[in-house]
Amino acid sequence: MRRSAVRASATDTATGTEPAADPAGTPAPEPAPQAESAARVAGQQRLRTEFEFELPRGYVDESGTVHRTGSMRLATARDELVPLRDVRVQENPAYLSVVLLGRVISRLGTLPMVHDGVVENMFASDLAFLQDFYRQVNAEGHTRAGVTCPHCEQPFEVELAGSRLGES
Repeated sequence: MRRSAVRASATDTATGTEPAADPAGTPAPEPAPQAESAARVAGQQRLRTEFEFELPRGYVDESGTVHRTGSMRLATARDELVPLRDVRVQENPAYLSVVLLGRVISRLGTLPMVHDGVVENMFASDLAFLQDFYRQVNAEGHTRAGVTCPHCEQPFEVELAGSRLGES
């Protein structure tokens, strides 16, 4: 079903722009209601895939520069599976988190590239921070659960993080 009337000052709700006018000065027809609705729905279903962080201490590179701010992307199934084939992980399962974080950290300060070699040279406190951050990002934003005290019946939250990375 098409609209027959065109509003002179209508704006496109998907882009927030005025519709283009033809050379005669009449505005272009409004988008079909279905297209407009689809654009609105598409805008509401955007998934956040990058998450900013700031390390407690910071990674110190070879020149002595400290890198504290960065971003981590959501992990994919491949990100969790590929490290399992890594010889270092097979020899030492604790290395899994280093390789996994090297795959999902997309930016760290001004470093041109982040890889597992960068992660393995981080301070232990920064590694622990990133492991917890990974769990929060990939567990829909938190790793806490609401519980009730069996004695006083007061509600509170407990932290569920504790398993190694890659072991969901």
